[in-house]
Amino acid sequence: MWTNIKHCIGSGVTRLVCVCVCVCVCVSQSRHWIVLSGGERSDGLSLETQPHTQRTTQVRHIHTHTLLSLTFISNKHNAPPPPPPPRTELWSCCNAYDRLMVTRQNTNQNQSLTYEVERKRKRKVDQALWEMLPQTVPWSKGSLSRCAVVGSGGILQNSRCGAEIDNSDYVIRFNLAPINKSYDVGVKTDLITANPTQINKGYPGLQLNPGPLAEALSVYGHAHLLLPAFSFAFGTSPCFKVYQALRKARSQQKVVFFHPDYLFELGRFWRRRGQRAPRLSTGLMLASTALEICEQVHLYGFWPFPLDLSQNTLPHHYYDSVGPSHFMHAMPEEFLLLLQLHSQGALQLHVGPCTP
Repeated sequence: MWTNIKHCIGSGVTRLVCVCVCVCVCVSQSRHWIVLSGGERSDGLSLETQPHTQRTTQVRHIHTHTLLSLTFISNKHNAPPPPPPPRTELWSCCNAYDRLMVTRQNTNQNQSLTYEVERKRKRKVDQALWEMLPQTVPWSKGSLSRCAVVGSGGILQNSRCGAEIDNSDYVIRFNLAPINKSYDVGVKTDLITANPTQINKGYPGLQLNPGPLAEALSVYGHAHLLLPAFSFAFGTSPCFKVYQALRKARSQQKVVFFHPDYLFELGRFWRRRGQRAPRLSTGLMLASTALEICEQVHLYGFWPFPLDLSQNTLPHHYYDSVGPSHFMHAMPEEFLLLLQLHSQGALQLHVGPCTP
């Protein structure tokens, strides 16, 4: 049910965001609240800001088994200035625009690549690896306008967001997520990821039988397949096998590799800003990329909670109920980071049905 929260912020309190039996609101003396709203609204569920003068706010309760906190700052009424634009900060630190992927433009033959996580391990760019590399990144001709980063959260079920996603200039998806529910998730795909464990489990004997993987990828058209070949040593061989198999079975599918230096610097960037998980999720990695290379960033399917805003039970993914690695990732904390970026106007986070 809806709950009225009166005088959520008392005098002198400068921040409050709760996620514990509820996803809750707040910002302070800066005269703005951040509200998760939805339900009966004709335009579906959305994230908004409301004036502080509106002293009664409605917030939907969501059970998350988690207690988190986050600071939001508004630039009104003598509040501190907003943080620098994320695009500028991210470019200064990480530069996805030029080095999200290992390319011939950002890598020299015979140089050594240092692995993202296993920093003592290196891989020489020999002739065989050099021949796998693209000349440059796909967006080398200029920045993109509207980008959709499509997570796999169960919140996408019955969302009717497919047409809105497909209307984007560039669409990013993860872990070979199915697009058979096109009315909810769309079909357009420009960049799709997969991980080595997924490849090993789902496509054994890839070198002898590349057909199943080639067929699975055919639904994504000519999208680039982005793989983390240089994060952990165990992932290098499966990623190279994918490249070799698809070169024969589906040559139009371009296979590219994350640049380990980009991922390493990006991890340090967000850890300096409060993220504490051993490793960022691929969702946060590529949402960060989109903040650099796109003028408008729209996130769909980023919702790590077991209930939606109407308290309906959700599967973890829109296509299955397999949860994330809690050892490696911290999805609720990442969601609050994305919520903060939404509140700053850096991106738009969609958490409910789209307008048909």
